[in-house]
Amino acid sequence: MSAAPTPPPPQKLTAVVWLICIIAAIGFAFDIYELLMLPLILRPAFLELTGIKPGTPEFAEMFPFWLGLMFYVPAFAGGLFGLLGGYLTDRLGRRRVLTWSILLYAFSAFFAGFSTNMWMLLVFRTTTFIGVCVEFVAAVAWLAELFPNPTQREKVLGYTQAFSSIGGLLVAVANSLAIDHAHRFWGVALPGFLDGLGDIANPHAPWRYTLMSGLIPAIPLIIIRPFLPESPAWSAKKAAGTLKRPSFSALFAPELRRTTIITTIMFACSYGAAFGAIQQMPQIVPGLVDVQAATAEMPPPKKSDFIQKTAADYTKSQEVGGLVGRFALAMLAVQIVSRQSLIRLFLVPGLIAMPLIFYMFAQGQNTTLFSFDASWSFIFHEVKVSWLGIGIFLAGFFTVAQFSFWGNYLPRVYPVHLRGTGESFAANIGGRMFGTSFAAVNGFIVASLAGEGANVPMLVAYVAAAIAAAVYLLNLILSFFLPEPGPEEE
Repeated sequence: MSAAPTPPPPQKLTAVVWLICIIAAIGFAFDIYELLMLPLILRPAFLELTGIKPGTPEFAEMFPFWLGLMFYVPAFAGGLFGLLGGYLTDRLGRRRVLTWSILLYAFSAFFAGFSTNMWMLLVFRTTTFIGVCVEFVAAVAWLAELFPNPTQREKVLGYTQAFSSIGGLLVAVANSLAIDHAHRFWGVALPGFLDGLGDIANPHAPWRYTLMSGLIPAIPLIIIRPFLPESPAWSAKKAAGTLKRPSFSALFAPELRRTTIITTIMFACSYGAAFGAIQQMPQIVPGLVDVQAATAEMPPPKKSDFIQKTAADYTKSQEVGGLVGRFALAMLAVQIVSRQSLIRLFLVPGLIAMPLIFYMFAQGQNTTLFSFDASWSFIFHEVKVSWLGIGIFLAGFFTVAQFSFWGNYLPRVYPVHLRGTGESFAANIGGRMFGTSFAAVNGFIVASLAGEGANVPMLVAYVAAAIAAAVYLLNLILSFFLPEPGPEEE
């Protein structure tokens, strides 16, 4: 029996290597920044762009419809184009595809802020999602091949992906800042030659500024782009003429079929828990007893702003939990050899906690344990520790850490010429296309159950609990069939 090959020494962290890690971390951060933006802005955008009032039968019918549409159509398109992007990553190189994908989602998010109707918003959310889906695959493949030393690679992938949760925090902060200071910003207006697209009813709407803030990652990318090298492993094979042509059918060859199928379904379940449950918080918040009491005497605009800010606070708590979970995964990934054991450290407690957490939200009660002033922090003005706040923190911890797991796992189970293609199939077909569709599933189930006078926010919470239980259970079962990575091909 031959001995295992000696791993190469750790990569020296030169200025160029740091630049690559920085741009990848920015990409990961704004990947989640863009995805988590929609739950925060959809309700106020819907109210402005349609003119439909909350509490009316038309709202009960049309808002769940658009909620499902806004989550599913971009995800479906992103999955298809993301799969193509993974193929192009293997054909054209990691750097080129990563650069253009970030530019696509950054400028799409900016132009979405000028939307005059729901269809226009849907189009720009779709192009944003396409860029996000491609970016993840290119960045993971790029980083994995830059660090051939396994331990160093696990750490770099783990810690750079942790910036995804920083992105989740940033979008909640950006949304809060937009709500507080929208009246100080310039008014959003279409150029005169685009008047045919319609009118902007509220040029100082906070949701518009939140969308437009997605342009931020394009700025450092345009500056840094000339200094970024291509993946050394991909470049070496390309120069030597030994880079095999990627093929989707190769993902289902006997030696990779089980890996492709299991990882795709498990990736879908991880995203299903996030979008079918956690990302429903902005729809759940209006039904909480303390929120209803606080907004009872408020006029509609202030009530809407208060609900948005409360939802943003829950998003911050969830992303803090996700950040802690990602760092925990990064540390455990270099200590635990078995990938099955590693993922089950998050699945087993999550299976117990997630349904219970959203059942608690469905009860509408939120007991504050203690609070303290945090005006010194740019994230929270005041910290309130409550049972529901602890619950959403744990939901983020167990669920978001799984995304870092897949970023570490997938580069190890596919060869260089299939790395982008294989990752994109699991991440985009499984995660983005089918996993995010659980948000639409939640919306459609709620719409079918919501009769006249129904408490829609609480229905959303009950359905979220059921979805979380189902996808966590399926993921746990499938983890026993997840292939352990074999010898690496570089």
